[in-house]
Amino acid sequence: MPVRQLSEATVNRIAAGEVVERPASVVKELVENALDAGSSRIDVLTDGGGRRLIRVTDDGEGMTRADLALSVDRHATSKLAGDDLLAIDTLGFRGEALPSIGAVARLTITTRHVSEPHAWTITVDAGDKSEVKPAALGQGTTVEVRDLFYATPARLKFLKTDRSEAEAVREVVRRLAMSRPDVAFTLAGEERLAVTWAAATDELARLGDVLGSDFRANAMAIDAEREGVRLHGFAGLPTLSRANTLGQYLFVNGRPVRDKVLVGAVRGAYADYLPRDRHPLLALFVTLEAREVDVNVHPAKTEVRFRDGALVRGLIVRALKEALAREGQRAASTGGGATIAAFRPVTTARRGGYDWRRSPSRPMGFGAAATAVGFAEAAQAAFDVGEPAADARIESFEPVAELIERPLGAARAQLHETYIVAQTRDGLVIVDQHAAHERIVYERMKAAIAQAGVARQILLIPEIVELDEADAARLVQRADELARFGLTIEPFGPGAVAVRETPAMLGEIDVQGLLRDLAEHMAEWDDSLPLERRLMHVSATMACHGSVRAGRRLKPEEMNALLREMEAVPNSGQCNHGRPTYVELKLTDIEKLFGRR
Repeated sequence: MPVRQLSEATVNRIAAGEVVERPASVVKELVENALDAGSSRIDVLTDGGGRRLIRVTDDGEGMTRADLALSVDRHATSKLAGDDLLAIDTLGFRGEALPSIGAVARLTITTRHVSEPHAWTITVDAGDKSEVKPAALGQGTTVEVRDLFYATPARLKFLKTDRSEAEAVREVVRRLAMSRPDVAFTLAGEERLAVTWAAATDELARLGDVLGSDFRANAMAIDAEREGVRLHGFAGLPTLSRANTLGQYLFVNGRPVRDKVLVGAVRGAYADYLPRDRHPLLALFVTLEAREVDVNVHPAKTEVRFRDGALVRGLIVRALKEALAREGQRAASTGGGATIAAFRPVTTARRGGYDWRRSPSRPMGFGAAATAVGFAEAAQAAFDVGEPAADARIESFEPVAELIERPLGAARAQLHETYIVAQTRDGLVIVDQHAAHERIVYERMKAAIAQAGVARQILLIPEIVELDEADAARLVQRADELARFGLTIEPFGPGAVAVRETPAMLGEIDVQGLLRDLAEHMAEWDDSLPLERRLMHVSATMACHGSVRAGRRLKPEEMNALLREMEAVPNSGQCNHGRPTYVELKLTDIEKLFGRR
């Protein structure tokens, strides 16, 4: 077949495939144009998930008649004063969005510039441009996109359901709304209730509006700068985590991005606080000179390339670790809220009283339904550890008066031989004794390794642990690393290892259980996993095996000693797996349950 020149319409449709992947891509490009135009309010309306209609209206500066006619031509833009692609300070700059959209849909743009006596409108139908005509519009620009991909029907087959596409549109608008709290946004459509985010001067207020009140209540402020790179924003406590990275919002010079360097830095900073299958919530903003970052990596402009990626990564890791250390003794407030919700009595319309049949043994009428609803917090669902194995006995005693003024108060009781109840000056604290001691042992072990290594205790008779042959080989291969933690092993024939020394700080432990857990963790490692990360995994596993177990009865002095250590040890608000170590209930909240306030 001979070589031939493609037609302009075909070229435009091919190019459109890189810029316009789905309705959310269209919304992103149009909203970014509105932001670049200096808008203070942007309204987005969709129908059919954006397949049938997308309308974006703004109150920006608008375009003149001449600019409007040129705006729908490829590679025509008002964002670049010259040809320097390293001096980009706007969200758009490629001049591809509007012609790409017009090549695959029916595009109508109505705009009015302050210098014009009236508005102008132009239509592009599958690449066919109309004349610019007078129109009626008070201020700004309105862009309508109808019948998306009708000119390229094959692309329609790759779209998901209307609801899924509408959710993708919502996510795009959410990200852009977070990047510009000074701009008011409205998102409406038949697939959803209308959502409005009013303009805000407080960045955390906008993030709370978008991400929810839980994030606002459990966010740590981040603000750091190094060599001309500034990082600011907010990150959630480890106890407020998710099972995926969808709650991580990263911005570079105001542009929402998905960058591997940034995501990897976040994972590294939280590695000491969360297991690998849990991820924090955060919104971080990186600001640096335009010449220090390349945003022209992909037509979608969601990827960036830093001139000095190590500098940016190091700044993020350091800033997050400093914030986590500063706020380490905080636990997510959602735990207290869920606890209060769980205690609320179940009422019934019958006779205006409680439903006694649901809870015949509970005179206050606490129903199982209330408990299920109260504790059904999606963020912590993965941390369900089941019912306590211990019995339901309660050991109570008089508190030490002077300890009530301490942050975690004075121990009053032990429930189910698992939970410590402490009285504070203005409420009470419930502590998971195993989770709390696990963090304490972990921090001790890290401190010992940093100083002179973990003290060892020699076993009178070496303990032989039989394992799968591959697991045994992995442990022997990492013997030098394990020795740093006071765990000395050596091969003992095929599929077995001999344990000669164990960490002294762990006391008596289940050596076989510890070795098997370590072998399982090592099976998930690869050679690219940094040594520091591997060592932290070992520390966390050992700390879990060396901690006070649930079901162990503690004396009052042991409980108070544990509370005091929690107050002194960093990061004691959560255990090594990201679970909260304690829940705090204020007296005012408890009084509300009984109608005293």
